[in-house]
Amino acid sequence: MKNPIVYACLTLVWITVSVSPMAARESTDVVIMKNGDKITGEIKGLHDGSLAISLDYVDGTVSLQWSKVARLESTQPFIVETQAGPVYSGVLSTAEGDPTHPIEVQITETVQKPVVIEALQIVRIEQSSPQFWQRLNGAISFGINYSKGNQATQYSFGTEGDYVRERWALQGSFNSNLSSNTGADTSTRNQLTVSGYHLLRWNNYFYQGIGSFLQSSTQGIDSQATLGGGIGRFVKKSDRVSFALVGGLAWQNTLYQQSAGSTSPQNATAALIAAQFKFFRFKKTNLSATALALPVLSEMGRFRFQANASYYLKLFSNLSWDMSFYGNWDNRPPPTFSGSDYGTSSGLRWTFGNK
Repeated sequence: MKNPIVYACLTLVWITVSVSPMAARESTDVVIMKNGDKITGEIKGLHDGSLAISLDYVDGTVSLQWSKVARLESTQPFIVETQAGPVYSGVLSTAEGDPTHPIEVQITETVQKPVVIEALQIVRIEQSSPQFWQRLNGAISFGINYSKGNQATQYSFGTEGDYVRERWALQGSFNSNLSSNTGADTSTRNQLTVSGYHLLRWNNYFYQGIGSFLQSSTQGIDSQATLGGGIGRFVKKSDRVSFALVGGLAWQNTLYQQSAGSTSPQNATAALIAAQFKFFRFKKTNLSATALALPVLSEMGRFRFQANASYYLKLFSNLSWDMSFYGNWDNRPPPTFSGSDYGTSSGLRWTFGNK
């Protein structure tokens, strides 16, 4: 294993599969639905319009439609993010008010007066805890396809995780694809992506750093490292849609496989344009797509582009079926090398943490 990407990927996989809550919270949170149902348990968080709550007598978590929640009470600390951009932390309760008006959530911090926010303006709730593992969320996916006709087999494996704090967050993902069939060389692709952002004082603006490491036998890339950063903004953020744009600069180092002699590493400076789009419907679907455009400044006219997309369909509890797409393009690859590598995969996905 001489490739440094392998070491980094194995490290991320180990962190992902070994995560487990070190100390559970008290299951004393109360949620009352608009139809009168009362549920007592541990609120895990609000994501994609669903409030996840863990019950002592249920294996896994229960997802509640956020728009159907009438009241909630908890003595535990949470991080609350709103559509307008501000982020708050404190214990949650439902503010008293006219029942004919939209539900309002009261966030009480220890040293400041309570903040009251309309419930439908809240897009994310995360547990706030001194325990590292209780702030870590993620997923693991695996798929396999086989065709007897040409003895074709495709394996796919992916893992992702995110660590959230009041005004910043870290995300990491690793995806691996292997394809083999009779009469053709086995093709492999491995990609590790790490990013982090920090909210700025202006609502919905942030600065972000991105690191990506790619290996693709189809394009003859032994390793391609991309490091960049810039300023971004959440253009749209609600309980169903999230859309963010980032603009900045990036540096790339690409080492190609040897072909008719040695191939030296290529260094490039590029502009960075990144986009992330998410769409979700309660109990039904979840679509996530990211795109990274890199117009090369040190070689005018050269353009590189990366894209990843995943579509999830929940089966039950924390298990879902997903279909993924990946792609990497270069309009000026070295002679005899391919300028593109793309494909699709499908399989099962299991989530862990507060989702």
